[in-house]
Parts: sequence; C-alpha cells; structure tokens
Amino acid sequence: MSKDQEFLPVAGGGLLDRRLFLKRSLSFSTAVLIAPNVLADTEDTRSAWMQKPGAPFSNYGQPSPYEQATIRWTMGNSMAPGNGVSWTPLHKLEGMITPSGLHFERHHNGVPKIDPKQHKLLIHGLVNQSLVFSMDDLLRYPMQSCYCFIECGGNSNAAWRSEPIQTELGYFHGMASCSEWTGIPLRLLLAEAHVKGRAKWLIAEGADAAMMNISLPLDKAFDDCILAIYQNGERIRPEHGYPLRLIVPGWEGVVNVKWLRRLHLSAMPTMARNETAKYTELLPSGKARQFSFVMEAKSLITQPSYGYKLEQHGLYQISGLAWSGRGKIVKVEVSADGGKSWAEAELQSPVLAKCFTRFRLPWQWQGQKAVLKSRATDETGYVQPERDVLLAERGEHGYFHYNAIVSWEVSAEGGIRHVYA
Repeated sequence: MSKDQEFLPVAGGGLLDRRLFLKRSLSFSTAVLIAPNVLADTEDTRSAWMQKPGAPFSNYGQPSPYEQATIRWTMGNSMAPGNGVSWTPLHKLEGMITPSGLHFERHHNGVPKIDPKQHKLLIHGLVNQSLVFSMDDLLRYPMQSCYCFIECGGNSNAAWRSEPIQTELGYFHGMASCSEWTGIPLRLLLAEAHVKGRAKWLIAEGADAAMMNISLPLDKAFDDCILAIYQNGERIRPEHGYPLRLIVPGWEGVVNVKWLRRLHLSAMPTMARNETAKYTELLPSGKARQFSFVMEAKSLITQPSYGYKLEQHGLYQISGLAWSGRGKIVKVEVSADGGKSWAEAELQSPVLAKCFTRFRLPWQWQGQKAVLKSRATDETGYVQPERDVLLAERGEHGYFHYNAIVSWEVSAEGGIRHVYA
C-alpha cells in the first residue's frame, strides 16, 4: 500500500483507519521547520529556568501553576451550603484514571470531618451475628483493587432539555469519574455475619449529617462490591468518603455510599427518599422506572469538543471515553458526517469491565463542515442509542440515566458547538 493510499478515508467526513496511529508514516505536521543556523542558536540558548536551581522538595505534590485552569466546576445551594455538586473536567484530561483531586462530588449535607479512630462500621439486621468493626479491624483484612467508574444518575441531565446546552463537556457530562479503589470484598464481612435466608436487601447508611441511606439487592452485594479504604493508592479523601466508602461497580453513583457507618440486612428495601422521590422516573406509558441501578453504555468525544477551535487544516486526533455498567466496552464507532457513516476507533489498553475506556481515531479535516459523534457497544451487545430513540422510550421530561449519543458540530472556520443531530 502506498503512503497516499494509507491516508484514504474509511468513512465520510475524513475519518481515517484507526490503525494509522501505529504507522510511522502518520504525521500531524505541527512542528516548525527551522534553518540550520537557527538550530545552532537554539541549542546554545538556555531558558531562564535552566540558569538557577529549582524549587525544593514538598511533602505532597501539587499540579503546575500553569495548569490551574484544570479544576472542578462547583455548584452549591445558597439555602443549604453543604448540598451541591462538582464536575470533573473530562475535556482537559487524558487516559482512563481521574486524579483524586478532580473526581466529581455530590454532597447532600456537607463533608463530615471524621476521626478514623472513632469511626465504626455496624452490620446487623437479618444476620445470625451482628458485628461492629473499627477501622483498625478492617485494615487487618485482605484487600483487593478494582478499577471502575462512578457516574451520578443525574449526569448529563441537561440533555433532556429541548435546546442543546453550550458548555465545555466536563461541566455537562462530568459527574462521571474513574479510579482505582482498594478495599475489602464485602462478601467476606457478610459471610462472617451469617446472613439469614430471608434477607434480600442490604441498606447502606453514611455518617454524614444527611445520614444518606440507600437499598442494594443482596445478590449485588455478594458479587463485586468492596468496602474501599484507598483511592488511587492513597487513603480516600474526605470529600470521597473518608475513612470508608461502599463501591458498587457499574451502578449509579448514589448507591456508592460515602462515610459508610451501617449495613442493615433486610427482606425489603428501605424506600428512602433517594429511591422513591429521586432516581425514579415516570415513563410515557404511565409506569415508573425504579431501582434502575445499572449505568448503560455511553461514550463521549472529549477532544475536539465545545470550547476547542481547529486552527488549521490537516490531521487531528479524535479522542474520547466510553464505559458501561454491564461490562467491557467492545467497540466504539465514530462518525464525522452526523451518523451517515461510521468508522471503528482504536480502544486503548487496558480495556476493563465497568471502567473508563479511552478511544482514539485519526481525522483529516480540510475545512469541511462536520458533525462528530461516537457510539459505544458493550459486551452484552447493548448499543448506545441516538437521542430521539432514548426520548421515544423514556419521554421528554426525564432527569436520570441519560446516555444518548452526543454530537459536536464543526463549522468551516473550526468552531465547535453542541447540537442535536
């Protein structure tokens, strides 16, 4: 195959073969060509920071001062200052892991300041042996790690509106983050308590001032839930549940109870506010969706997206994230012509179940108008739906579990805006 043939589009709008990233001949031609005499001058010139010793050590590393714009955007409640949310700036990040300091937050009554020496975990209810654990007790147990995303059930909810919102991607879809969580498999402690046969639900409660509680089917609790003590290698930070958090891989964020203090085994769900008045949706049929725990397959093109501008013609990398609460992502397709044609993106390793997966695809842009879209398929065969399909199924007045395809329109001048297409 000739070099010219390698760069032939595989789909409309200038999308190229994903395997071109592996070829040495792929060039984005962004370097500036310089003459030999200028090169010699450049090699002999030392920058200011090369002419004196650098800063001393610090006890805890901080981002560069030049990266201060990479922050969470927060929104609180003037009537209840401890109630609010912060969004992960997904459009400014790379890879699959979210730094702990940028992981999204959702609080109902502020962040408690918990002394781990005084914190206890109680397991009781339909068990043969009620148990109380201190943090020192829990630290003696064998631990395991899992990489998984946590996504708030209300993430992306502005997309239910009739007009597309114009804001940077992370401040619209950024109530989703991905970490390495390390802790004790929940099934180990439940086995010690000897759960009674009529127990079907686990009710988890947090130690915040809201006493946040939620019901979880017992089958899931015995499957892959962990009592996390560490996040991304360090002890969980206070805003993420220090000293103990329940991690429920692939399920909506509200069940991942922070500051965990109590696990009550029950024959029935507790029917708390966050599983009746909230996280429950009325469908066009008149029926309501309740206990719709699983976060369905979803993908987002993070770069380029709203807020970016294509400054020159040529090759670009389309990059984004995909995830599914049902398992692994097996395919992400990208369209540059509004869905008329699709090309398969390269999935960056490792591809893990219930975890962010980074995808990439080369794109040749020569000033043509384009509509960029991505759609994910998971290992169960579920395919991320178009927006009109989701609205037909769920109605136009939803709030939770929005996972439709997101579209970015690129103008001939290189500007990008969010559209429904």
